[in-house]
Amino acid sequence: MAKTIKVTAADGTLYHVAAIHLGDATQWWRIAQLNGLSDPDLSAFVAPVSLTLPTVDASQASGVPGVSS
Repeated sequence: MAKTIKVTAADGTLYHVAAIHLGDATQWWRIAQLNGLSDPDLSAFVAPVSLTLPTVDASQASGVPGVSS
């Protein structure tokens, strides 16, 4: 089951969100892809915005598709 969180500009970037919730800041792109975003910057989100988080995926160890750590 997907987890949904609320974020605002105070959360900084999707790098911060990924580090906290996925344990790897480089996996920000997974959150962006799932939510139709292309920019990790959250400064435009003045009001809280819901984001769906992907499940933690240990196979994405480096956080970058096709690149192993």
